[in-house]
Formats: sequence, C-alpha cells, structure tokens
Amino acid sequence: MHRALPVLAVLAVLTAVWYLGAWRMNTPWALAQAERAGQELSAGELFTATMNQDRPRLPAPHQVATELWKTTGDMALRGKALSKRSLIYHGAITLGSTLTGFALGVALGILGAVAITYSRVAEMSLMPWAIVSQTIPIVALAPMIVVLSNAVGIEGRGVPKAIISAYLCYFPVMVGMVKGLNSPSHQQLDLLKTYNASGAESFFKLRLPASMPYFFTSMKVAIAAALVGTIIGELPTGAISGLGARILIGDQFGTPLAIWAALFAAAILAGVLVTVIGGVQAVVLKRMGMAR
Repeated sequence: MHRALPVLAVLAVLTAVWYLGAWRMNTPWALAQAERAGQELSAGELFTATMNQDRPRLPAPHQVATELWKTTGDMALRGKALSKRSLIYHGAITLGSTLTGFALGVALGILGAVAITYSRVAEMSLMPWAIVSQTIPIVALAPMIVVLSNAVGIEGRGVPKAIISAYLCYFPVMVGMVKGLNSPSHQQLDLLKTYNASGAESFFKLRLPASMPYFFTSMKVAIAAALVGTIIGELPTGAISGLGARILIGDQFGTPLAIWAALFAAAILAGVLVTVIGGVQAVVLKRMGMAR
C-alpha cells in the first residue's frame, strides 16, 4: 500500500489539474451559449456546463471514462466486443501489428547486438547508423514506408505498420543487449578461457545470462515504442481499423471524446504489455537466481 500512495497522490493531482483545465477551456463556449439564450449562469451552473459538453475543447476525466466504458466494457457486456465501433476490436488490430513489429524489432536488435559485441567492424559501422536512424522523424518516414510497401506489391496495412513498429523498437533492444553482453568482467571471461570454453559456450553460459536484466528492461521500452510506431503507422495509411485510425477519424469528425477514449485505450494497452513483460522478467530472473 505504501508504494501505491505516491502513485495515487500524483494521479489525484493530475486529475485535479485536468478538471481545472477543462473548466478553463470550456468556459467560453458555455458563456456564449448562456448569453445566446439570455441566461445568467451562477458559478455552480457554469462549472456544470463546462463538464458536460458534447464536443468540449478539453473533455473532463469523467466524460473520457464514460466514453471509454461505452466503447469497451459496455459493448463487451452487450456481446458487441468485436463491433467496429468497439475499441476492443480496434485495440486488437493495433495489438496484432504491435506484436509482429515487436518480434521483428527484438530479433533485429539481438542480431545487431551480437554482431557489435563480437565484431569491431560491426561496432564501428552499425552503431553510428543505428543512432542516426533514430533521429529521422517517424511521422515523416511512415508514409514513405507505406508507399514503398505498396510499390513492391505488399497488400494490406499490417506489414507496413509492423515495419514502422520494428523500426522504433529495435534500437532500445540493441543498445540494451550490447550493454548486457559486455557486462561480464574481464576476470569472468578469462576464467572461462582457463576452462578452455569455446566462444559459443562463453556466449550461452556467461554473456547471454548476464544480459537478461538489460534485455528485459530494454524490452519494456521497446514494447511501448512498438505500440507508438503502430499507431503512427495507422495515421497516414487511410486505415479504418486500429486505435490510430480511431484517433484520426475522431479528429476528422470533431469528436474529442472519441479521440481521448482511443488515447486512453492505447495507454492502457501499453500498460498491460509492459506489465506482462515485467511479470515474465520477474519469473525468468527468479529462476535464474538473479531476482532482486
């Protein structure tokens, strides 16, 4: 409980600031409506009017929570979880591309880290380009990946989204694994040499186990990056499915509640994915005797 208190305190402050912001930003419209109707609002009536607008500039937290429930839990209870109006359906579309891109990005990151660890040439050639790749704005790169994918005959939106997702998530995995694979000390490596251990044995019995804490930490960053990449990939593709598409459609039709509900659905999905990786990390490290 003592660990939850600071989190709850920050959440309470953020919620209060959010309500204050909603009141401040929605007040002009409420006053304009009252003036048009020839009414004079009290402070309480003005506050209520700012908290229940259909298309507010900034929705209040309870409005976002209500919209999120209507498009997830309520639809699931009514057996419409897979309806195209359900955020569960759109979240599943985004999740599929995220996991595909995440798997691809993790594989590329591990291969790059192994190459950099064992090859000086790879270290001098790959790492600078990897760093440069992360300086390119993904918002500008995503449409190019979609166009190139279509040009080579790749149908559908799944592959381009997975490529964009992998592009964002391979880097933290590679950097974390390079750090982890090089974490054994010279004494430990020399000890294995005295046992006449081969390079493969040194890798699987020393470097790889030592890299696990770094690997899982980098995967937590990577899965969040993969989700962001997928959502960005859904924005310029003209897709009609996925959380990114819901955000774009909400923006086009001027429905801020739909935008905020999709944003929170994405945040919840990211939290669940990071928690799952954290759970796997705890189990694996405990079985390896590396749990703190």
